[in-house]
Amino acid sequence: MKRYGSFIGLAIGFIAIFGSYVVEGGSIRALFLLPPLVIVFGGTFATAIIGSGWDRCIRAVSYARVAAFPPPFDAAALVDRLVVYSIRARKEGLLSLETEVKAINQPQLRRWMQLAIDGTDTESIRTIAEVELMHMAERHASNAGLFSKMGGYAPTMGIIGTVMGLIMTLASAGEDPNALIHNMASAFIATLWGIFSANIIWLPVSDRLKLCHLEEKQYLEILLEGVLAIQQGEVSNVLRAKLLSSLPGNRAE
Repeated sequence: MKRYGSFIGLAIGFIAIFGSYVVEGGSIRALFLLPPLVIVFGGTFATAIIGSGWDRCIRAVSYARVAAFPPPFDAAALVDRLVVYSIRARKEGLLSLETEVKAINQPQLRRWMQLAIDGTDTESIRTIAEVELMHMAERHASNAGLFSKMGGYAPTMGIIGTVMGLIMTLASAGEDPNALIHNMASAFIATLWGIFSANIIWLPVSDRLKLCHLEEKQYLEILLEGVLAIQQGEVSNVLRAKLLSSLPGNRAE
């Protein structure tokens, strides 16, 4: 359910907003006019490209995929793995883990454990890890910030589309009144899509990326503390209790 939460929320948003519109007697087809959609979405992407660069905007697709399908961070399973490493390291020494560590898929765990096996002191490992975490935080903040900016651009693009529609409507003043009313209603569709896309798509994607960052940060902090504890030869039961206490809800009990 968690993996598809974004799509469920998006579906609820569409149903709540457009469903209410239909219940009131509106026509869905009247909302999907090409000019307002082009102005809002095309203008939003254009301003994002101007402000953030072509390459970053192209990569926005992969960022959105992360928001839609967030990577799993099973901290409880990580604690179990670290405890197993701790038991083995106390019995056979850190060098006994070298072969197993090289086969680890998780890059940070592989790097930090290898540093510990190579005899790097605790403070150096912590410093290296904190620098990695800092750069990761900057990168993730930049990725989330791109969608926050798009959430700010979209309503403005909607207003531009509405103003253009009103200009065309007023330029046709004196013609069929029914046509003028229809054109005026169409002009406000751009504002609708600008506000809708900002609050249902761009800003929620930004928030979801920030949440993914917090989960990954917590996961890596637990990993770092576990690696340092293994290097220092901490007792496995103490290690488990300490790491579990860092999990949401304090699962140490």
